[in-house]
Amino acid sequence: QVQLVESGGGLVQAGGSLRLSCAASGRSSYAMGWFRQAPGKEREFVAAISWSGGSTYYADSVKGRFTISRDNAKNTAYLQMNSLKPEDTAVYYCAAGTNTAVLRTTQKADYWGQGTQVTVSS
Repeated sequence: QVQLVESGGGLVQAGGSLRLSCAASGRSSYAMGWFRQAPGKEREFVAAISWSGGSTYYADSVKGRFTISRDNAKNTAYLQMNSLKPEDTAVYYCAAGTNTAVLRTTQKADYWGQGTQVTVSS
């Protein structure tokens, strides 16, 4: 059993930065992903990283602004978000899954965090 706990969300002005963290307890040899859901919208893929950290994937809407990383020694994944826009406002969820392809194409994950709110003001 794995528990995922996100942190680092908050309110930031457009153009600002935030770093989200996802701490995992238990077995951590999973690919990790970040997803988000804005009010009235479906959940969407944001970024994913392989277990080794050697492969990363991003949604086109965040490419060049967000960076996903992980520290396996700390069982923690991160999402560095720069140049934030009001349209990035959403609840952000981290997830652990079998591999990055499954995470980013199907959004199927073995475990999900509880979510953290990110609000970007204009």
